[in-house]
Amino acid sequence: MNLDVVLPLSSSLLSFVFFVLLVDQWRVRRRSYQAVWAVGMLWYGLSAGTEFLGGAFGWSEGLYRAWYLIGAVYVAAWLGLGTALLLGRTRFGYAFALSLFAAGLFTYLTQSRYNYAGSSSAPVIYFAIALILAIVVTVLTYRQSHTWAAVTGWVLVAGSVAAAVMVATVALPTPGYILDSKGIPVGDLFPGYIRLLTPFFNITGGITLVLGAVFSAYVFMPKRRVINYILDRNQPLPRFLGQLLASPIAFMVNLVASTPGAISALVRGRLHSRVPSTLLLAVGGFIPSVTSALNRFGSTGVFFLGELLGVVFLFLGFLVSIEVFREFRVPFTSRVLWARRAE
Repeated sequence: MNLDVVLPLSSSLLSFVFFVLLVDQWRVRRRSYQAVWAVGMLWYGLSAGTEFLGGAFGWSEGLYRAWYLIGAVYVAAWLGLGTALLLGRTRFGYAFALSLFAAGLFTYLTQSRYNYAGSSSAPVIYFAIALILAIVVTVLTYRQSHTWAAVTGWVLVAGSVAAAVMVATVALPTPGYILDSKGIPVGDLFPGYIRLLTPFFNITGGITLVLGAVFSAYVFMPKRRVINYILDRNQPLPRFLGQLLASPIAFMVNLVASTPGAISALVRGRLHSRVPSTLLLAVGGFIPSVTSALNRFGSTGVFFLGELLGVVFLFLGFLVSIEVFREFRVPFTSRVLWARRAE
């Protein structure tokens, strides 16, 4: 049994099942974040599918281009956008702006460290785009405008189209793909301006997916506030900025302090189902982010396993969600097989 074939096949099939359920959920509830998550899981399934096809039947230039565009650029970014849309009416916009800035800075520093050939001015351009968008998101969040997530969505659509054009039109040396010593594809064949799309898209999406899930878990768990902070824009601006800078530390301290109470509520059967659901989603976003980063820096041994574990935990988080099991029905029909009362 070749695990480099079985693992991506398993990831692809489970992703497509997840995609179908998300589309069905969107059909009933018509929430934008459900549609975007469905797109993200479609990308996940297609990306893993290219890895299965390459491992089972051999790689080609077209398959290699599709693998890089969908897997290295699209997946995390679109899943992260779904989380941003879910939390668009909250102050999570500040955290999202921070993830944008971090992605732009890391992209710039990556080029400084590895000096990819063919990067030209891409590191500066990508950092500038991230910085400008981070400022826009921060201002919109401060003004309590819920449009910051939608603005980000349109930017991602434009960026996805631009990335598709770049990947489709760049000339690749023969044979048009490159594998490491274990037979796993790596992005080394692409020029620097395309390789730098990966941290630019993935860091933003990965951080947003993980932090958004943790943020949602905290919202629904019993809380113990050790450090109080207020992000009310009606306070004096200097005080607001101080509170904003202190909020990440305060949030983490309060989250840790609230964990024992959440565990106690779980044991007593009184914990809101959103807490374990979103924590599973956080794990599902974290694992493939780590293994993808390892793959980028030459350690590919656990890449396919991390990919499978990622979709497994994401799917488990979906199944635990109260939105799914408030009622259980045959997909794409109104036939309810089982229902439970709301929490």
